[in-house]
Amino acid sequence: MALGSAAQANERVVYVSAWNKETRAPITGLGVDAFTVREDGRAREVLRVTPASSPMPIAILVDNSQAARDYIADIRKALTAFVKVMSGTGPIAIVGVADRPTILRDYTADPRQQLDGVGKVFAMPDSGATLLDAIVETSRGLQRREEDRAAIVIVTTENTEFSNRHYSDVLEELAKGGAALHAVVLTRPAGSSLDDPARNRAFVLDRGPKDSGGTRTDVLTSQAFESRLLELAAILKSQHRVVYARPQQLIPPQKIEVAAAKPGMEVSGGPARGQAAK
Repeated sequence: MALGSAAQANERVVYVSAWNKETRAPITGLGVDAFTVREDGRAREVLRVTPASSPMPIAILVDNSQAARDYIADIRKALTAFVKVMSGTGPIAIVGVADRPTILRDYTADPRQQLDGVGKVFAMPDSGATLLDAIVETSRGLQRREEDRAAIVIVTTENTEFSNRHYSDVLEELAKGGAALHAVVLTRPAGSSLDDPARNRAFVLDRGPKDSGGTRTDVLTSQAFESRLLELAAILKSQHRVVYARPQQLIPPQKIEVAAAKPGMEVSGGPARGQAAK
């Protein structure tokens, strides 16, 4: 079999965001020379790069626990700006994490309903956060959707975690859902507690974005939520669809890595949903 036909029969897709390392401004219009793709450490040939155009559902997991009370106004302002920019990219859902995961607005492409969901974000008195439960339930919900790309966006403070889930179980469900996890975290100089739920939460917020092809950004003040979410929106809206060749093989790779092949550029991304086992 000729190499060309073998590559054609084994094409795979990754969705990749690229941005300037210094300014974090998104970079668009890139070609096959801009990215490297590796499967289990083995380099693969990049065949085509085009702008991503398929719908991308976005689930926003927002901290509306007691710990976020003093920051809710800034969180709503930031989410309003983010939703306005992302409108038209795909359906958006908004989920509160106080006490238990609660859908404030189910997936909708209607801009007015999206903003109505943001308006329902209020801090619940005497509540703790169940962020890990929310990631698991959201990921399971995404498994039933057919879009070939998706994102989970977390907007949270450092707080007490009430979910009793081990980080490995959460990361496993995240991988099954196929969404890139993006986290914007308001950190405190003193840090958070060191009990088991806190350690599991910290590990998920560290490994989840890396493993899923997402990003994590820490902010020191709630006023920075808006600028960071607008930054993330610009990056998400400028994704590339990268097609590469996979040699014929019986066992799918365990790890797919995408990296920048040009200096001064950073990238994040992961495989298209629904193709991992093919």
